[in-house]
Parts: sequence; structure tokens; C-alpha cells
Amino acid sequence: MDIGLSTLVLLFGCSIAAGFIDSIAGGGGLLTVPALLSVGIPPAHALATNKLQSSFGSFSATFYFLRRGYIDLKLIRNGVIFTFIGSACGTLLVQQIDPSALKQAIPYMLIGFALYFIFSPRIGDEDRQQRISFFLFSLLVGLGVGFYDGFFGPGTGSFFAIAFVALAGFNLSKATAYSKLLNFISNVASLLFFMLGGKILWQIGLIMGVGQFIGARLGSRMVVSKGSKIIRPLLVSMSLIMSARLLWQHYIS
Repeated sequence: MDIGLSTLVLLFGCSIAAGFIDSIAGGGGLLTVPALLSVGIPPAHALATNKLQSSFGSFSATFYFLRRGYIDLKLIRNGVIFTFIGSACGTLLVQQIDPSALKQAIPYMLIGFALYFIFSPRIGDEDRQQRISFFLFSLLVGLGVGFYDGFFGPGTGSFFAIAFVALAGFNLSKATAYSKLLNFISNVASLLFFMLGGKILWQIGLIMGVGQFIGARLGSRMVVSKGSKIIRPLLVSMSLIMSARLLWQHYIS
């Protein structure tokens, strides 16, 4: 598919902004998927190409948090395994059935998450009490959110973050760091199965991937320097924006 230089530049700029937002609060796909569709790329190819470019952003953020010591790989190893399995299963299933029923439920879940962050003043820069064992957390959240990301996708970063805060007792900065790792794993698992389907537009995806890498690095630095002061408002904003967009698509479009 031929894409002009000016269009590639616009997609590159869009991916920088998406990588920045995604590394802090998730929801970067709200920018990149419509951008890919707007230049005439078919939906299946747009979703597959979006997985390729978003993998660069989640890798960039994960690598930055690892170097800063925010992530304990030994602690999260079960979560990595279960997330990969869940995402792979979701990617396989979405090619067989219509995900429209899930589309109707997700906006209300995102609104609920936004309200949780608004009315939970204790959520901040301090860890809280862990509610379940970390193995059970890894099993439930890894399989559940990983499956969702492979099957549908919008809001995955927010879902991981809320799970780390509400169930594992992590502070917001720590939750964001671990969310990026699991988001990267789910992206890679989904990407592998999209590759088998031959739907990825590699030139576009790689160019946008560079933008994602840059944007995610900038966003990750903001997480480390600003903590909950920037994460909480962005999580709330992105959850509400994603909800509004999904509801608009369902009831208006």
C-alpha cells in the first residue's frame, strides 16, 4: 500500500503523542487506530499495524522502568506468563466471533474506573495493603486482562493499572511501571498471531514504532519525576475519553 511522505510524517507525529499518553495512562490507541483508518488503511490491517507500533512504545516504557528499578522481574514472572497466554487466546478468538457484546460493556467499566480514582483519595505515591496473593493476582489479571487485550484492546493499560492498585496494593507510579511490562507482553503475543495472518503493514508500523519509542520514553520520565500528580488526572481523563468514544460509536455512528 502506497502512503505519501506527508502522511507518514503525520502518522509519525501521532505515534509520538500516543506513546507519551500510553506510557502514563494508556489509551494511545485512541489516536493511532483512527489515524491509520483515516488514511485509507483497512480495519484488519490497521489493528495489526497498530499492535506493531504500540509494541515499540510499551517496550520503551518497560525498559526505562526496568533501568530505574521500578520493576522486579522475579515478582512479576507469573504475570508475564499468564498475560502472554491470555492475549494469545484472545487474539485467536477474536478472529472467530463478533466482539460487539464486549464493546457495549467496556465504556461503563471505564467510567467506573475513572470514578474509583476520583473518589479514592488514598491512591497516590504510597503502597497499600495487598488484597490477594500475588500468584492469584497474576493468574486472574494476567489471563483476564491479557485475553481482553488480544480480543478487543481499548483501555488495557487502565485495566492493568486499576488491578495493581486495587488488588496488589501498588502505588500509582509502581502500578504504571508494571502495567507497561504486562501491556508489552500482551502486545507481543497478539502481534505474533497477527503476523501469521499477514495483516501488518511493516513500513508504516516501523516508522510509527520509532515515534512510539520516543513518546513512551518522554512519558516514562514524567511518571518517575511527577508520580501520582500526573498519573491520576491522565488515568481519569483517558478512561472518560475512551468511554465517550466507545459509546458514540455504539449509539451514534
